[in-house]
This record gives sequence, C-alpha cells and structure tokens, in this order.
Amino acid sequence: MGGMATRVATLLVISVALLSARQPNILLIVSDDQGYMDLGSMGSADILTPRLDQLASEGARLTSFYAAFPVCTPSRGALLTGRYPQRNGTYDNFRNDRVDDGYRYPPHEYEISPERVLGMDTREVLLSEVLADAGYATGVFGKWDLGSLRRFLPLQRGFMDFYGFVNTGIDYWTHERYGIPSMYRGNSATRHDNGLYATDLFEREALRFINENKHGPFLAYISYNAPHGASSLDRGIRGFVQAPGKCLDRYPAPDRLDGERRHKFMAAVTCMDDSIGRVLDLIEELQLRADTIVIFMSDNGAGGGGDSGPLRGRKGQMFEGGVRVPLLIRWPGQIEPGTVSEEFLSALEVFPTLVRAAGASLPDDVILDGFDMLPVIQGRDRSKRESIFWERQGEYGARIGKWKLVKSRRGGGLFDLSEDVGESNDLSDKLPDIRKHVEASYLDWVQAMADAEPRGPFKNF
Repeated sequence: MGGMATRVATLLVISVALLSARQPNILLIVSDDQGYMDLGSMGSADILTPRLDQLASEGARLTSFYAAFPVCTPSRGALLTGRYPQRNGTYDNFRNDRVDDGYRYPPHEYEISPERVLGMDTREVLLSEVLADAGYATGVFGKWDLGSLRRFLPLQRGFMDFYGFVNTGIDYWTHERYGIPSMYRGNSATRHDNGLYATDLFEREALRFINENKHGPFLAYISYNAPHGASSLDRGIRGFVQAPGKCLDRYPAPDRLDGERRHKFMAAVTCMDDSIGRVLDLIEELQLRADTIVIFMSDNGAGGGGDSGPLRGRKGQMFEGGVRVPLLIRWPGQIEPGTVSEEFLSALEVFPTLVRAAGASLPDDVILDGFDMLPVIQGRDRSKRESIFWERQGEYGARIGKWKLVKSRRGGGLFDLSEDVGESNDLSDKLPDIRKHVEASYLDWVQAMADAEPRGPFKNF
C-alpha cells in the first residue's frame, strides 16, 4: 500500500506540474476611446459596466497605466509590437484629411489615398506572430487599424482568423467609413452583415473562434470600436457614438446636446460590457477560466462623451486624460482577486508579459520598450518603468518618475503627479532644474528614436 500511495502521490505531482506548464489561453480586449473614469470599478457613478467591474474584482485593476499614444492607430501598433510608435514607424493615424468636410471619396481616388495605402511596416514582429510560432491559434475580431492592403492585413501578420474593419472608425450599422465599405472577413471585403450592430458581430465571431479552439491554446484579440464616435458622412450621426435602443433605454433620456453625446457613449459602453460578459460566460462554460488570461484596456483617453474623471485632457492630448487608461487583468492562480496596483506601467509591457506567460521566446534582434509586468502586478517587484514619452505633430509629453512635462498648443508645464494628477499647477518657474532634467530626458529619447533602425510608413529612408 505504501508503494502504491507513493506512486499515486508522484503521479499527482506530475499532473499538477503538467497542468501548471500548460500554455494559458489569452483573451485580449481593447475598447476605443474609453475614458479613465468610464468604468464603475474606476469610480464612475453613472456608467453601467457590471461585467467589467466583476472582472476587476476577480483580478487586478491598474490605476497608473498608460497607453503608448493618445490616438488609436499608433497605440494599437505599440500594443502589438511592444515598441514605441516612433520606433516601429507607425506614429500617427492612417487617415484621409477630407472626411471632416463631408467629402465622399470615389473608388479610384480612395484606392490611392493615405488611408488605403499606408500600413505598419511588414518587418515589425507582432504578438500574433510570436504566439502562432509557439503553437497558439490566433484570431482578431473588430478594429484592425494597421493597414488595409493585403500585405498589411491580419492573416499576413500572424493571425489565422480575422473578422472586422480595417480603418480607424466606422458607422456601427453600415460598417462604412465615411461612405467606404470597410468590413472584412479574412483578406476579402464583405457586406454580408450590413445593418447589424458592430459590437454584436465582433462578439459573434469571437465566440465562434473560442469554441473552435477550446482545446487551446488560443489568442483571441477582441478589438472593439465602441465607444468611438461613428465615422459617418451624415452630420447628424458624426460626432456621436451609436448604440441600439436596448442599451439606450437603460439610461434616462438626455435633455441637452452634451447630455445626448454622453447618453449614447454610455449606452455603447454598456452594450460592449454585455458583449464581454457573454464571452466571459463562454470561458466559464468551457471550463477554461483557470487556463485563461483576460486583459481589458482602452486604447487611449476619452473620446467625445467620455469621462476623464480627475485627469486633465482627453483623446489626442498629452495630458493624463489622453494617455492614462484603465487596465484590468485576471489570471486565476497568478493574480490575487481584488488587487489594485498604482505602479507606473504601460501598454508597452503587454507584449513581453504575454510572451513570457505563454512560454514563448521573445523575438531575436528586436528592441522592445517594455518588460514582463506580472511580478509587479503580483506585488513581488516594483515597476522597472521610470519614464515614458509621447510625441505627435509638434506636441509632446514626458513622464519621469512622478514628474510630467507637457508641451502643447493647449498649454502645458511641469507637474508633480504625486500631488497633482489633474495637472493644474505648473511648477516650471519654481523648479527649473527639474524641468530641464525632464526636457533633457525627452530630447535623449527623441535622439534614440531617430537613431533606431528606420521603419515605414512615415520615416524617411
């Protein structure tokens, strides 16, 4: 009996070891233009996000987490490469410049427009490629935003499954971007689902993919366009978020224009929260919870109708409201439920963190700008991040430790974030030496980015 008990115990140890060595599934969820306060778990008193709030309680909530850029295309590119936008070559949106005046591009003109022909440099290594090489099934559902020519599309960038739109924003119902059809399945444009709400479609495809790959491991990247404003030529739609009546009806009817903007924004977030809940329910139903890392974040700060809370600024700006975003992460057995981390972290950490968690190898000869943040979230280590920099169209922001320097046409200055997260008290005159130090660090970063191996589409080489 003793020998049998010993063998059983040995088999149990081996089984536990094999279980712990299993590559985790990864569910990476990104919202679009959701503000720092646009979650109940972040302190909002008016927005309904019960499923994301539950996710926060089941894992960790990061309160000093930064996007790598204040607008979507470079932010998402940095997320998938682990590299600053200025290093990977995608440091602005791929966007045509006449849509705001209601111009409808004819097909022949659109085909040679920047929005159509630009894309992330094909030499860049994406998270999807690394995980596919490590045995993962990889799928992306929703907003792609890294180029619409065939060579830039997900199926050529390490993803095995793609359903979504290829541009920066769309109409939620027609799936057009300012009159241009933008929804794709795989490498081909499709109008099959016109008239159906985009959030529901991305959920449908993600559920299908998870069911098809339930034996894992899988990377499911659900890249919602909610709550981004609708990209419609109709001026009565443009500038507002679109949401179905079932979600609009969960909030009191607004009585002012700004109230209508917030109303539609909140409704779209709540629809997305419902959608995420159904995806998480499937993870539970398939008994994959213990084996699945779930990450939720916004790609940048608050868009129209969004709430930056105590932070100054919003999308497109270098102030905290443009770049500090919520991140939630759940990994049973690895992250203690109810964790709240105030450590200085960024989206540049997501790539190396997930690669390490998957037991995969980081790409050779690729300079990454982040690190594995899991030990920090677990409370076993302090963050290695001492600085982060943002630059766009002549404006910049730089955070060094607790100090934040902003230069923009909307104002700026030197701020002590430990005392002034709202960036209201410019300390430039009182602390000129600190300002010079932060500015010098920023200029060193500018030079480092200029010296990096050049990448398209914007660098001159």
